[in-house]
Amino acid sequence: MNTVSGTDDSELERIVQKKLRELMRESQKDVKVAEYPSEPIDISDDDFEEFVSRYPLVVVDFWADWCMPCRLMAPVVKELASEMTGRVVFGKLNVDQNPQTAGRFGIMSIPTLIVFKNGRPVDVAVGAMPKSRLKALIARHLS
Repeated sequence: MNTVSGTDDSELERIVQKKLRELMRESQKDVKVAEYPSEPIDISDDDFEEFVSRYPLVVVDFWADWCMPCRLMAPVVKELASEMTGRVVFGKLNVDQNPQTAGRFGIMSIPTLIVFKNGRPVDVAVGAMPKSRLKALIARHLS
């Protein structure tokens, strides 16, 4: 038995391996969070399916430039994207520029926010709302 300050080699090896596992877990968490954008991403008809399928929980804001309630919601969506980084990804789809996707989801009023879980719509909110209400709606779908 080789001893270094009263500890044998196998004990040191066990401690080193434990620390390495902890560091690996921490670095993997950082990578996962880093893959989540901290701001809403502009999406289009062309990349919509790939976007909502890429992350476990996605919120898509269907909006238009001329829509005043949409403009009111923009900073709310941006704040939540930053606050919920690593758990939720936010996308923005301009309905005037992307009528195919807007039509597919029957968007009749804007802003409309649809929550997608594993690529499937699970909740909808229509109209401007306080940040707390939107955050509560999203939180219901966090697993």
